[in-house]
Amino acid sequence: MSKSQFRFLPEVHTDAIEENQLAGVRWTVAQAMHSPQYAAKLAACGVQPHDIKTMADVRRLPLCDVDDLRAGYPLPLLCVPEKEVVRIHASSGTTGKRKILAYTQHDVDMLALQLARCYEMAGLSPQDRMQIAVGYGLWTAGAGFQLGSEKMGMLTVPVGPGNLEMQLQLMEDLHVSCIGATASMALLLAEEVERHGLQDKIHLRKVICGSETRSEKMRLAIESKLRLEGSYDIAGMTEMYGPGTAIDCDAHAGLHYWADLFLIEILNPETLEPVPMGEVGEMVVTSLRKEAVPLLRYRTHDLSRLIPGVCPCGYAMPRHDRILGRSDDMLIFRGVNIYPGQLMDVINQFPELGGEYHVELSRDERALDYMKLTVERQHGVNADNDAALAKAVAERLHKAIMARISVAVVDPITLPRTFSKSKRVTDLR
Repeated sequence: MSKSQFRFLPEVHTDAIEENQLAGVRWTVAQAMHSPQYAAKLAACGVQPHDIKTMADVRRLPLCDVDDLRAGYPLPLLCVPEKEVVRIHASSGTTGKRKILAYTQHDVDMLALQLARCYEMAGLSPQDRMQIAVGYGLWTAGAGFQLGSEKMGMLTVPVGPGNLEMQLQLMEDLHVSCIGATASMALLLAEEVERHGLQDKIHLRKVICGSETRSEKMRLAIESKLRLEGSYDIAGMTEMYGPGTAIDCDAHAGLHYWADLFLIEILNPETLEPVPMGEVGEMVVTSLRKEAVPLLRYRTHDLSRLIPGVCPCGYAMPRHDRILGRSDDMLIFRGVNIYPGQLMDVINQFPELGGEYHVELSRDERALDYMKLTVERQHGVNADNDAALAKAVAERLHKAIMARISVAVVDPITLPRTFSKSKRVTDLR
């Protein structure tokens, strides 16, 4: 990637990354002192900004979690005067009140910047036209996608999720060249385009997928059905401004994350000690520029790993792997810990299978647990071999996960489709 290509993407000098991150951590600690909640945590640890001299010193800082956000409702961990807050976004929790995050104008600008960086990494330019098919409102997705698109200077079509007829009409009539959507929504659109034979009437080049993990098979299916030049996964969460904290490139060898905006640690979720480089653990994030609600070693509960070395694309911004699952969403089946990403890894090994799957957990009258994996057959593959294929998948799962799982292979487009995140696990126990 030559210097002339940079517009929003920062140039990366590997030897300066750690120095810049240490300076960012020191600034964040000083900013966090303005919050009574943070100040109490820092006082308990006895850490001041000047104490952060090496990366090892970061581990002296306190860990924070979603409980810290709930404890300070409605404006938790606020580190600026309320008059400087220009916006709030929120994400839902499984219990209790929503997690509300405050934004200064600088924070809003950073949200726009990180999305613009993602778009540039994906090969978009001001000449492209972006259709946004993710949710608007309190969620960061729609607002973030739109901010980044407008910052890049693209014509922006803010449709939101759902309404397939409108999506297809606007996509065709406005010559939309890129769509931002969840992976599930993108696949649904791709199937509709294929079903109606619209491939020659649309002008899509790229798709940006966020909000949920997608398999390699799903990526290839979306690209094939829409005849794309490429499609890309982005990462993000409300606590980290919103979507766009990382994106994969054309090499699809991990997601480049913005190391000038965030420091990422990978910790063992049980011991909270660092894992060796390249091993899977929980992502713990410290922000480096957030004003209203900075993050101090915030436990995301997302499981991933840092990828060593420089990406094959040549861009030296560090990378983390796709999200394997969540440490607090782990499936426990007959004493075995299972993450959805492990199931996707096995499914990806079978070219006869598509990318959509569903897991059902049940328990009989003897209190014995059962797991059933239903996975769609790939388009164009004959159903005569379903039984043998299901047996082969079950055997591969047993070797990979050490659990006996019942497998059923079904026709393409059998499993439910959704405009948002697909619910791929049903626990009936």
